[in-house]
Amino acid sequence: MAKMTLDQLVEQLKTAHGDALEAVVLHGSAARHAGPPTGALDVLVVVRTLADGALRAAGAATRAWVEAGHPAPMTLTSAEWMSSADIFAIEYADILSAHRVLHGALQTEGLTVTRRDLRLQLEREVMGKVLQLRREMQARHGNGAAARALLEAAHGGIFALLRATLRLTDGVTAPHAESQAVATAAAARAGFDAAPFLALVGHRHGTAKLKDKDAPSVLRGCHDGLERLAGYLDGMAVEG
Repeated sequence: MAKMTLDQLVEQLKTAHGDALEAVVLHGSAARHAGPPTGALDVLVVVRTLADGALRAAGAATRAWVEAGHPAPMTLTSAEWMSSADIFAIEYADILSAHRVLHGALQTEGLTVTRRDLRLQLEREVMGKVLQLRREMQARHGNGAAARALLEAAHGGIFALLRATLRLTDGVTAPHAESQAVATAAAARAGFDAAPFLALVGHRHGTAKLKDKDAPSVLRGCHDGLERLAGYLDGMAVEG
């Protein structure tokens, strides 16, 4: 069976939400790179209102989209989109810096992400990722294949945090698109070793695949780097 395409997703969302559909937006790594989007695709859906049955009507499209290997679309009402930049500062900073509108129009005027909100969410998310990796490291101790699978699953989340770190430290609207540059720059700011993160990039891009015997040490290195990053963020004084 053919996998659902972006165009098919948009058409089915238009059918499900009707006139209430305000925007369908591609964001994340696919929006930061030129050319046809590839890999797991992140989609934001903004609707004026959520009519009775609209989410149920969009359910088949969502299931097919997830089965195609993508995260389920994030659906917000217009009011929620315009009022949530403070609590989802990382996500909003990423979307505002790079996105592609696939349908309708995305309202961005008046939306701002403050450095204070960004630092607060970033510290919380980084510490949460540290604790997650720590639990998984204990559960998968001695299992190289499991450690490699964990790193593969965690890659996107880890690099979203590193990009957010550069936005916070450098005031960069659109930091380096390439993960290798992101890892190197974030490590320099926070004072951790970039090598495990670069190994993760090499594995993701297929230029230097991780062997099972090496995965646990790379996983530990990523844990230690994020642990150092959490401490760096905790001690950062941020205004505005």
